[in-house]
Amino acid sequence: MNENNSRPDATREGRKGGAIWLWILAGGFVVILLVALLLPRSAPDGRSARTLPPHQGPAGGANSSRDRLSARAAGHWRGEAPATAEEIVAGKLQQFGKSRRALVLALAKHHKVEVLDDVKRFFDAVESGRWEEIDAAHQALLQPGEGLNQPRSAELHQIWRSIQETWGAAREAHNWPAQKLLDYGEAVLGSLKPGMIYVGGTDPGCFIPTFLNETSDGERHITLTQNALADGTYLDYLNFLYADRLQTLTQDDSQHAFQNYITDAQKRFQHDQEHPDEPKQVRPGEDIQVNEGRVQVSGQVAVMAINEKLLQTLMDKNPGLSFAMEESFPMASTYTSAAPLGPLLELKRPDGQNNLTVEEARQALDYWRDMSHRFETDTDTLTTPDSRTAYAQMAVAQGNLFASKNYSTEAEQAYRIASELSPSYSTPVENLVALLVRAERSKEGFQLLDNFARNNPDQRVSIEEWRKVLLKQYGSK
Repeated sequence: MNENNSRPDATREGRKGGAIWLWILAGGFVVILLVALLLPRSAPDGRSARTLPPHQGPAGGANSSRDRLSARAAGHWRGEAPATAEEIVAGKLQQFGKSRRALVLALAKHHKVEVLDDVKRFFDAVESGRWEEIDAAHQALLQPGEGLNQPRSAELHQIWRSIQETWGAAREAHNWPAQKLLDYGEAVLGSLKPGMIYVGGTDPGCFIPTFLNETSDGERHITLTQNALADGTYLDYLNFLYADRLQTLTQDDSQHAFQNYITDAQKRFQHDQEHPDEPKQVRPGEDIQVNEGRVQVSGQVAVMAINEKLLQTLMDKNPGLSFAMEESFPMASTYTSAAPLGPLLELKRPDGQNNLTVEEARQALDYWRDMSHRFETDTDTLTTPDSRTAYAQMAVAQGNLFASKNYSTEAEQAYRIASELSPSYSTPVENLVALLVRAERSKEGFQLLDNFARNNPDQRVSIEEWRKVLLKQYGSK
């Protein structure tokens, strides 16, 4: 049995952090329609930052601390007061807005679509730096009643990604204290090796690094998100931005990944129907149905499975490039040659370094213990739950990696540290409980669920749903 097909924690990861970029799910999920059409009726630098605290990442990566220092130094030379973190973030947001406005104009010209006056007003608001105006201008571009990611008209689709990235950067700049935002960007970007491609997942993990990367004085990394690879317009966007720097994904790649997923889903569905007493292969949250010989799938789990196949295809098409990921949902197939890299996952390590050692896992835990200690001693973090959850999510991803390598002790510690980082975030607890249940420590695990539900009554319903999933998947053990 493929463990990755049965691990329930793979359905809960990043549930709260990555929703923005799953906009391709809207409208009932286009996969259902495509299945009916597609299927017949019959059945460089090798240095690692993994043990370094965020502000000590290797040179050549993040530039947020260097930008702060250079801004302060320039002010000192001119006899001015050093720039504050708030001033730096505000200046960068204005710069980012201008660059994304230019990108929108270039995309519109390329796709031969009109740039609406409301789009221009949106970018005017971004350059003004006033969040209320930015958000209102963004709302004016949305399809009423369709959430945050559906543009109101067809001509907006081809330019929508750049608009969303701008709005997302502005929202994170509004929600995060300026210094915390710069520190987070430094932790992520400062861990990247020269030339490395960054794959974001959660909203902070996508928006903040993209925002700071594009306004940096240093290396500009290729940045993309794992969550939208299954969408054709996003592939067009990546091709427009990066076709001269990497082999991008094609629509044929997308169709191939989709078809492979459908074939695999059908096999797993049939297995569960024919062998009800064996461990389930259909993943919790994966809605698979067969009607008159046609396979129909829907839901986030299905979308992310297709995204995972496409990320693998992208890496295969670029064997000379290295990748690092901030994970929203687990992409277990990428763990084969992965390792911790600061707070991130380094994917596709060079030949000869594919086996993650227990010592590397323990060094990564030292990184997270140091991070947790900083949060405990920094009273400002008590009022910034967004930053706590953002870091906790990355610790969970490394815990998932350790679990996939059967480093159960290290995985347990990673989940517990993540829960300490963000006590009200359910994902670390859910993944830890799944790990304990698989290890026949159900009583201990379910007690953790009870404690979390008692301390977070607003999440009691989802916690009880998770308990049912675990009992169905593994029994009481």
